[in-house]
Amino acid sequence: MENNSATAFASPNIAFIKYWGNADPELNIPSNGSISMNLGGLSTKTTVEFISQLKEDVLLIDDKPQNGESLHRVKKVLNKVRDYSGTQIYAEVKSQNNFPAGTGIASSASAFAALSLAATCASGLNLMESELSRLARLGSGSACRSIPGGFVEWQAGTDDQSSYAKSIAPSEHWDLVDCIAVVSESHKSIGSKEGHFIAQSSPFQATRIQEAPARIIVCREAILSKDFDLFASIVELDSNMMHAVTMTSKPSIIYWHPTTLTVINEVRKMRRRGIPVCYTIDAGPNVHVLCLEGSKSQVCSHLGSIPGILEIINSYPGGPAYCLEQSETNN
Repeated sequence: MENNSATAFASPNIAFIKYWGNADPELNIPSNGSISMNLGGLSTKTTVEFISQLKEDVLLIDDKPQNGESLHRVKKVLNKVRDYSGTQIYAEVKSQNNFPAGTGIASSASAFAALSLAATCASGLNLMESELSRLARLGSGSACRSIPGGFVEWQAGTDDQSSYAKSIAPSEHWDLVDCIAVVSESHKSIGSKEGHFIAQSSPFQATRIQEAPARIIVCREAILSKDFDLFASIVELDSNMMHAVTMTSKPSIIYWHPTTLTVINEVRKMRRRGIPVCYTIDAGPNVHVLCLEGSKSQVCSHLGSIPGILEIINSYPGGPAYCLEQSETNN
């Protein structure tokens, strides 16, 4: 039999309108739609090789074998690929990031986007972008947004066919910069999957979901018209609403560290001084400080003076997931 392999790269993304809570946890159909930007320069590299001699799927992250929930989620995607391709051959998956994982920089998004593309390429499948987005969503909801490029909107949909992401503007559309203030590189104690599951226990989740379509309209218009003031107001509001839900869920999840709050306050000070800058925070302590290219040096210099920030990672709007190589070997 032939052993087929492919390597794919995908960027994580930062959500401007957040995905938090599922209408269908099994398929990761979200409770509300969302909007994000791919983070150029940050990536997950994943190689998938289907090997006829394997007795089960194997997952290595940074060359370390993985089991449990991580492997289960990978198998979920691989099983769907096997269904599509009509084969039952198991795969070895090797994955690595060039940025901290499990800290609120959407490592699962880039990981499952890269996995989905590499697995389909290795299987000889040529899926449409919307089909790849749906496949990636099975492993991690936000991964569906890392398949298209640039600025991306995830249509919540109501079922597997209608829930996928598409680009609303290419990466070169707007010169936004994400200055990621890394305040911790440790894995969060409560992952996003559990957070999605308990979101509905918050008294604020229903209102957050109900008003999400209106926030999406505002955010989309702000991006398309490059209106930073409007963008800043809606992005910070949506981020605060998500964290209000996490903090009031049962059990309560507080992702912020003391330095997280310090960065929030410093961003507000900068904006009061006339600098176009805002913040958003995913499920973790690190703060995504968004500004225009012309303000990057000033913003990064100010962030660099804040005690407790381990590093500042600069990222620009990134492109779509892509396949790097494909090979076949005969046994």
